[in-house]
Amino acid sequence: MARSDRRRVVVTGVGLVSPIGVGTRETWSALLSGASGIGPITRFDTARFESRIAGEVKGFDPERWVEKKEVKKMDLFIHYALAASDMALQDSGLEIDDANADRIGVVIGSGIGGFPLIEKMHSTLLERGPGRISPFFIPGVIVNLAAGQVSIRTGARGPNTAPCTACTTGLHAVGDAFRLIQHGYADAVIAGGTEGAITPIAVGGFSVMGALSQRNDAPEKASRPWDKDRDGFVIGEGAGILVLEELGRARRRGAPVYCEIVGYGMSGDAYHMAAPHPEGRGAAAVMRNALADAELAPDAVDYINAHGTSTPLGDLAEVQAVKQVFGEHARSLAMSSTKSATGHLLGAAGGLECGILALAIRDQVYPATLNLDEPGEGCDLDFVPHEARRAPLEVALTNSFGFGGTNGALLMRRVA
Repeated sequence: MARSDRRRVVVTGVGLVSPIGVGTRETWSALLSGASGIGPITRFDTARFESRIAGEVKGFDPERWVEKKEVKKMDLFIHYALAASDMALQDSGLEIDDANADRIGVVIGSGIGGFPLIEKMHSTLLERGPGRISPFFIPGVIVNLAAGQVSIRTGARGPNTAPCTACTTGLHAVGDAFRLIQHGYADAVIAGGTEGAITPIAVGGFSVMGALSQRNDAPEKASRPWDKDRDGFVIGEGAGILVLEELGRARRRGAPVYCEIVGYGMSGDAYHMAAPHPEGRGAAAVMRNALADAELAPDAVDYINAHGTSTPLGDLAEVQAVKQVFGEHARSLAMSSTKSATGHLLGAAGGLECGILALAIRDQVYPATLNLDEPGEGCDLDFVPHEARRAPLEVALTNSFGFGGTNGALLMRRVA
């Protein structure tokens, strides 16, 4: 399809559930104030665990969004998706009815799905036998039921899919939704990522890989992207859901427009199941692909919301990739990691960060990188340390990279 034939796609609603706030306004306000959502794990006894900290969502009551009798029929990642989707729809003002339902899609993914309920039902199986497994177990844990439940509860009958691409899931969901609208398969899509996997098996599994920070005595300082003392990521949870719409449709109904999505890139490292390519080859490719899709030069980009998980290898590889793609302009643009405040939401990270980027463009502000006291070797770009920065923001990029070498990048632009 020629670029002239592609439809323009804008963000008209944002819904966020995160470790720093249940709600978009709450999350954004906390982020700009420099709050940290990292603390000791409260969900289970961590005495035998090397990493005992996480970005837990606090004060979340699923019964605000799910009928009491239905809560136990679905796992936490679905609760988060339903809540964030409702927030995004309320924000957008998008009403779904029989006349438009076939043209409104849902693309919501999860990197892991229902770990809490899987663990619970496994214990039930061992202790009480197979007959005591809940009949709602399978539809309560499989990844596509977040999108399925949102579709069921909103009546959206358009394309319904659920990416599962590790920590790139949320961004891929938004990018895929962008393509559906751009190429005419839908007029609006509810899109993003959701995760609720702060469980013994998940924390233990990531920990034995050496992936998690062990800064247990100072949790709020543990997520420190690009800092010389970074020692791994902090697991988080929540959901980031956006409403995407075709621009003309959004304007006709008087919808709020945060920004326009103008480019989407994908790539694969073809290198290692967990480690990034040491030269950031796949990360560089995905940013180039997004720029080419948007037909933008590298020097058009003002700000990057980085993947920036606080791992020694990953942070450096992303910096190297940015230098490859942007050349001298890498020294002029700003780049920060909001995972320093929220931790790493795994499959929900990209959805959350797409939402944050839309808010950043709306308010013309670069969110900060917390805990960046002394940049590590090779980490020498403008990482917006400690405090958010008010500055013009026309074009911004967000990156997500996942295990298996799956990469995504999305470009957003201010709409005048």
